[in-house]
Amino acid sequence: MKDVRAPGVPGVPGVPGVDVASVAIAVGRRSRVFHDYLALTKPRLNLLVVATSAAGYYLGAPLTVPLLPMAAAVAGTALVAGGAAVLNQVFERETDALMRRTRTRPLPDGRVTPGDAQRFGIILAATGVACLMWAANILAATLALITIVVYLFIYTPMKRRSSASTLVGAVPGALPPLIGWAAARGTLSIGGLALFAIVFLWQIPHFMAIAWLYRDDYRQAGFPMLPVVEPDGRRTGRQAVIYAAALVPLSLVPALVGVSGWAYFWIALALGVAMLWLSARFAAVRSDTGARRLFFGSIIYLPLIWLAMIVFH
Repeated sequence: MKDVRAPGVPGVPGVPGVDVASVAIAVGRRSRVFHDYLALTKPRLNLLVVATSAAGYYLGAPLTVPLLPMAAAVAGTALVAGGAAVLNQVFERETDALMRRTRTRPLPDGRVTPGDAQRFGIILAATGVACLMWAANILAATLALITIVVYLFIYTPMKRRSSASTLVGAVPGALPPLIGWAAARGTLSIGGLALFAIVFLWQIPHFMAIAWLYRDDYRQAGFPMLPVVEPDGRRTGRQAVIYAAALVPLSLVPALVGVSGWAYFWIALALGVAMLWLSARFAAVRSDTGARRLFFGSIIYLPLIWLAMIVFH
């Protein structure tokens, strides 16, 4: 097939010296690099951070919600979470290489160097804290710093030593709605702490289901999760039930303190009972099917309870 080019031009028609194939390769390479760096921030997990921090800001705001400060506070929280996720993968790149579900991540797969990832994570986290300081207040920025410290310097090394790391890891996971509340209100009150408690308690049955489903991966990587140290799964199921049971009354607190209305009360009660039932079913049979049902049920629970809280605010 004849190569059609502009007269006297060895590349793209009308653009001297540019080769179409070279441009396509360069664009493709940049696209892959972008997607690798984006993957380091764990965007699906960060979507939860964005949603809960935005909900926390909305529920904690006065009568009118200032949209630009809210957007800046949520963006700052997302940057902090993304930076912490990147740095966590820098620290865990060797164990990630041992697990089936994580070995294709950019760091263990060699697509991003540890030094580049570390610089990227630090920039994201520092920018997020600065954004919260500028757009919100020192309390929100301090909570963001606590998120980074607990996640990276307590939870991450503890994962190699104790199954109790799950409880510690639930703390930074539950801080985004409290950061949003603090950004809007400037104080920590019972309403904001209730939002923190709901996400904290929700994470335990959610993660027990994940730990059971990926117990072989965790065993291979040397993580002493409950299903690894006690293969019969009795304590795994019991933990899921205990925290799901505690979630039922605590999820009602927003209605009792005026954060949301009484319609929310009944919706939260129904959702909490459903979550408890799924946890109890998993604890009784301790099967992959029961864990999978609990996992998907927990994914459905959280957006529904936040939606109810906002709609009936």
